[in-house]
Amino acid sequence: MALLKDLMEVILYVENMNAQVEFYTDKLGFKVAYPQSTDDYIDQMWVTLDTGACTLALHGGGKRRFGTDAPKIVFQVDDILAAREELIRRGVEIGEVRSAAPGVWVCDGEDPEGNKLSIESHE
Repeated sequence: MALLKDLMEVILYVENMNAQVEFYTDKLGFKVAYPQSTDDYIDQMWVTLDTGACTLALHGGGKRRFGTDAPKIVFQVDDILAAREELIRRGVEIGEVRSAAPGVWVCDGEDPEGNKLSIESHE
């Protein structure tokens, strides 16, 4: 029996909660799971986003104390070229598609506070 199971949650410490919620909802298309009944997230210390099997949690109080080993969030896509074009259309700066391994295609970008993210597809 394995000690660890599926990745459950990724926590990002953020400085500007409103900007981060707007990015992950308006630009990337995710829905807020908690809290659901607010339009202003500036005073929230914990916001979770419904991202599928793994929850993305935004934790307030961040001060951009990230080094070169900051976490990277990877989102799976079916069609990496179409996903990249849509993100560019939405104003997301994202790099070129590259092969990370045989049959694995990756495209890197970052959110408004410099947190690294990628989209990835598998053949």
